[in-house]
Amino acid sequence: MKYSELLASIAPADGNVRSTGIPENWMQGRTAYGGLTAALCLDAALPLSAGLPIRAAQVAFVGPVNGTVRCQPQLLRQGKNTVFVSVRMTGEDGVLAECIFTFGAARSSSLHLSELPPPAVPSAADAGNYFRKEGHGPTFAQNFDIRFAGGSIPMSGAKDADVSIWMRHRDPETPNNAVALLALADAPPPAAMAMFTAPARISSMTWMTEFLTEDITTDDRWFLARHTAQTALNGYSSQQMVMWNTSGAPVMIGRQTIAIFT
Repeated sequence: MKYSELLASIAPADGNVRSTGIPENWMQGRTAYGGLTAALCLDAALPLSAGLPIRAAQVAFVGPVNGTVRCQPQLLRQGKNTVFVSVRMTGEDGVLAECIFTFGAARSSSLHLSELPPPAVPSAADAGNYFRKEGHGPTFAQNFDIRFAGGSIPMSGAKDADVSIWMRHRDPETPNNAVALLALADAPPPAAMAMFTAPARISSMTWMTEFLTEDITTDDRWFLARHTAQTALNGYSSQQMVMWNTSGAPVMIGRQTIAIFT
């Protein structure tokens, strides 16, 4: 099922609660791909956002997401310029994810600072496929075009964990909006996997993202992401992420806690 078809399949349940089934092609092992989980929750939060743009998302991946899921939003607070909405995703096994989304109006300010230059990498057109063969990689990854731009690939035994990737939704009907960007942003494998020497399990636990612009535009749907693992200790890795559009403007930053089983 294409991304646009999946979003269109979401059905109302009770009140603002939304329900949808997770297609097999969006799975990552026994759970749905984390970016899709976060995007479904954000989509459920939007009706309570008072039309304000998304500024930040905090996501806890509580349990495996599969089958039919329900996203129940709750308005936590609505002020003059900001709105806070929580979303709980549930399924047959109980709570699957908990999210808090922050929406905020743009305000005039004397400050204008953006010190997030993109890395020097080939263009998306000149970058090679991230996976060595078509169809390789996790099931959900087939919904995206992913191209290797720099750093180290997974299971290469690298001394550091830093990778840059061009990526986009394959579905040409995907809009350039916050929900689609969140659905895309988690697509690369964790940066720490570059240090692996053999396949091993990983699991995203928490994810925090900040949206740096209301104008989510780019050329031909391509975005550049750089993922860097800063620690890998006691079975957990902490990594940071930055995303840019094709003009080199930053559109999102994030942090992620990942359980590693190696």
